[in-house]
Formats: sequence, structure tokens, C-alpha cells
Amino acid sequence: MRKLALSDEILLSIEKPARYIGGEVNMARKDMSKVEIRFAMCFPDVYEIGMSHLGMQILYDMFNRREDIYCERIFSPWTDLDQIMREQHIPLFALESQDPVREFDFIGITLQYEMCYTNILQILDLGQIPLHWAERTEEDPIIIGGGPCAYNPEPLAEFFDMFYIGEGETVYFELMDRYKENKKRGGSRREFLEMAAEIEGIYVPAFYDVSYKEDGTIESMRPNNPHAKEKVTKQLVVSMDEAYYIENPVVPFIKVTQDRVVLEVMRGCIRGCRFCQAGNVYRPLREHSLEYLKDYASKLLKSTGHEEISLSSLSSSDYTHLEGIVNFLIDEFKDKGVNISLPSLRIDAFSLDVMSKVQDIRKSSLTFAPEAGSQRLRDVINKGLTEEIILKGAGEAFSGGWNRVKLYFMLGLPTETVEDMEGIAELSEKVAEIYYEIPKDQRNGKVQVVASSSFFVPKPFTPFQWAKMCTKEEFLERAYIVKDKFKKMLNQKSLKYNYHEADLTVLEGVLARGDRKISSLIEEAYKTGAIYDSWSEHFKNDIWMKAFETCGLDADFYTVRDRSLEEVFPWDFIDAGVSKEFLKREWQNAVSGKVTPNCREKCSGCGAMGFKGGVCYEA
Repeated sequence: MRKLALSDEILLSIEKPARYIGGEVNMARKDMSKVEIRFAMCFPDVYEIGMSHLGMQILYDMFNRREDIYCERIFSPWTDLDQIMREQHIPLFALESQDPVREFDFIGITLQYEMCYTNILQILDLGQIPLHWAERTEEDPIIIGGGPCAYNPEPLAEFFDMFYIGEGETVYFELMDRYKENKKRGGSRREFLEMAAEIEGIYVPAFYDVSYKEDGTIESMRPNNPHAKEKVTKQLVVSMDEAYYIENPVVPFIKVTQDRVVLEVMRGCIRGCRFCQAGNVYRPLREHSLEYLKDYASKLLKSTGHEEISLSSLSSSDYTHLEGIVNFLIDEFKDKGVNISLPSLRIDAFSLDVMSKVQDIRKSSLTFAPEAGSQRLRDVINKGLTEEIILKGAGEAFSGGWNRVKLYFMLGLPTETVEDMEGIAELSEKVAEIYYEIPKDQRNGKVQVVASSSFFVPKPFTPFQWAKMCTKEEFLERAYIVKDKFKKMLNQKSLKYNYHEADLTVLEGVLARGDRKISSLIEEAYKTGAIYDSWSEHFKNDIWMKAFETCGLDADFYTVRDRSLEEVFPWDFIDAGVSKEFLKREWQNAVSGKVTPNCREKCSGCGAMGFKGGVCYEA
């Protein structure tokens, strides 16, 4: 019988106790006499979100295949348990062993979204681990961060011992082996960090000094330790079929956000949307072979008992063998009660044909992401999608029996005009009109077109990293322009419009492009009550505004300020595979509305060819 860290009394008093007890199907169990490294894999959000994250599942499975490493999981306790743990001084624990996380060698924290940053401090605080790397002793775990937000690690630099830049399957084992080597010879924490800094892709913040100009921008960032590199190069898997993939995913007891088997078909994207960080930092596009996917689809469904399988990628329509894998899944599993989910598809005749085979049309809606309301602005962002394609796709969908469409847009994009904003309502109206061109007796009930707009945040390693953001007031003003235009549409009863929180977006922009000074802001906000900021019901903007004041920081400096092409960014020390020269070129192309062809049409010289794999080397 496993001993649980929480008493029955506590478990019965909190929401969803299954979040904290472990013991799920395929959970790793180890012979502790053979374990030399204990690694706690952490997702700084609630269990249901963390357990839906593919990257965490891959690394968990990869680590636990080694006899000498025991990888366990930790998630952010929900607010009810958080309060109890603080009141009763219960240390944060791992799900597998239920042991306190401060007893581990490593805590690896996934940095998936900027608005989870205060939850990282919650993890350290409840784990009874000093928040700052400078305060940790030989007895404390090594805190390592990785994931998309690690491409600008500087806002979190005070809290992490190291960051892993790139895809986790590449040099993690080399890092673990160096840790064992250092431990065996009685080396210190600092000696291990120096050994780690020599590994490609590992960044140790303590080994770098940042100097600033009078205007607050960065003058330089230089190593202060001979083991640290001037440039930290991202790590990536070149041959996808040779990389680790999950064979036995952990199956939660409770419903999680992505309650299905996930089959990753490829990494990267050929499209080159200028706002998209993932499309840039995951270059070049690399595919799994069809035989590999067939094999893993069967293994994963067998090992989990899940009744749904989803194809995962940034743009599944660009996968070379899409038809082959979809037909295999339909032939092999459709009659066995397995649903097939196909996100990230462009809506064309093939995709609609496939979706009609795998979805209940009456229950499902189709998703288009035009991103901008006018063709001019779609060219600025290099979306590669024309109004003609959008309306043709909608027409084919409606003829195929669908009557619900979701449209995703962004407000606040560079060069945006009132015409672009109003174009969101006008395009939504045109989509609805296409439906009413179908003879009445052939329609499937009433049409519903739901348009949603998020607000634009310029991210590191995108051509828009030089762009300025809107203020909260400007974002809302733009949303009201769109909302008012929707009210004037003839088919307004068939249309619905939603928009994101503006104040949260502004803060996301600060955290996304911030420097080391932002560490003090995050800590101040956390200590004054900020937690679960990515959940709108828990986000408290006034706490953050007060923290800016207390820390003497100006949000506008990070968001609405114009940036010159010569400015040194906090993330410039990272080589993410796309050169700054390419990004500058694309920024200038954006301003002039010039479209760049996708990677399969023509190489744009982004720099990713240096990795010697993927789409850059396709025959």
C-alpha cells in the first residue's frame, strides 16, 4: 500500500483529490536501490492541463527507460490545496513516490506560457526551495527550465540554475551523466553548473553579466565564467524516427484537457507566419515516416485504452503522408470505436473529405484561422491564405453538411487600419452568406459563425519582435470597432464575436520580451497574491500594476516603445536557428506587404539549413 503525502481528511476536503495521489495506469515505478538520479518533471499549472502536454509525457517516458533515473511528476496544487499546504506546512511532493520535491536532484520545469510564471514561484515556495539560485545550497535540487518560453529565459533568470534551449530528447542524458560524474567525485554544485555550461544548449544565468545603456536598453551580455559560451545554440532532433517517443503514456483517473492518444506527425512548419514563434524556433520542418506512425498508433492505443487518437503538429496539412496515415487510422480503428481527431488542418477538399469520414458532422464545427480581416494585412503577416480560399473552403464545408464555423483573428497587428478591423466582421458575414447560397432544402439547420480575436503579442525570434504593442485601451478600442461592425451585418443573428482580455495580453507582452529586471516584478506580484494568472477568474491585474510601481518598472518600456533594428534584445545570446538578418529582412517585407514563399516553394535563407536535416534537405 502506497503511503500518500496528504491525509484522507485533506483529500476529502479538496476538489478533485485524484490530482494528487498518482497511481495511474502506466505510472513509472522504480527499484530505488538502482536509482542514482531523481528528477521531478514539473508543469506549473493544474494537473488536467499538465497531463495534456505532449512534451512532458515524452520526457517522462524517456527518462524512466533508464534504470538509474527515476522521473516523477509535480503540478501546481489548486488554490484550495495551496492554502492547506501553507497553513499546515506540508511540503510539495511528487505524485509517484509522494516524497517531498526538495529531496530530488533536479526539478525540470516546463515553460509553456508566460502567464504561468508566478506558478513557478509557487512550486519552489511550497517545495521549501529558495526562490533565487544565489540562495541555494548543496542540499537543494538543481532547477532547470525548458520549453518555448525558454527562448527568452531572462525574466526568470534569478530563479533558475539553468535552462535547456531546444528539444529535450537531445542532450538531457549527457547532462545527467555529467551530474553522476560530478557526484561520484564529490564535486560541488558550482562545478556541476560549469560542466553543464559546456554542453550545447545549456544556459546558466549565473555565468553571464548584463550591462545597460542609460535609456534602459541592453548594452551587452557577456559570460563571466570561462565554461560559459558567448552563444547558446538550440538543440533539436534531426531524424524524427530515431528520437524517443512515448510507448506507454500515463492515463489519468480524471478527465484532462486532452483526453486522448497524441500522435506527433512532424515538428516545425513551412509556412513562415511572421507573428508565430513556434513556426520560427522549431525550424526546420522534420517529418516522421508513415511506417513509424502506423506502428506507434497501434502501440499507444493498446497501452492506454484511449478511444480517441489525435494527429499533432503545427500544420498537419503539410505532412507529406497525411492521406496515408489518415486512411490507415480509418481502416484500422474506426470500426473499433476509436475517434480520430485532426487539428491544424487547412480547410480544402481533401481535408473536408477526411473529416466527413471521421467526425459526426452534426456535432462538430470547423475552424479557420484567417488571422486578419483583409488581404492586405494577411500579406503583411505572411499568412498565405486568400479570401477566395477561405470562402471556397467554407462553401465546400457547408455543402458537405457542416453548419458551424469558428474563425480566429488577431487584433493589434503591425500596420493594422480600421478597414482591417472592420474586415473581420465583413469576412464573417461573407462566410455566413455562402451558407445561404445553398438551396433551403439542402441546408443542415441554421448556420453559426463564431469569430474570436486574440490581441497581438510580439514574441522573440519572430520578424515582429521589433513591433510595438497596443496599450490596453487601444486593444479594447479596436475590439469595440469590430463589435460595432458586427452589429451592422445583415446576418448578425448567425454571427457571434468574442475577444480576449486586454490587460492580460499587455502583461504577457512584458513577460515575453522582458529582461532580467522583470524577475523582481514576478516575485513581487507572487508575494502579493498573484497566482494562476492564466486563469481569467484568478488573474488580478491590480496586483501586477502595484508590483510595477513597487519595483520602479514601466510596462510601456517593454510593450509600446519603438525598437531600432540595432537594439540588443535579452535573447540575442541564443542561436535559435533563424538568423537576426533573416528576421530583419522579414520585418521589412512585412512593412512593405511583401509575401515570402513557404519553405517547399523556395528557400528564404533563414539559417535553419545549418541543422542539416528536415525540409531543407528534402530531395
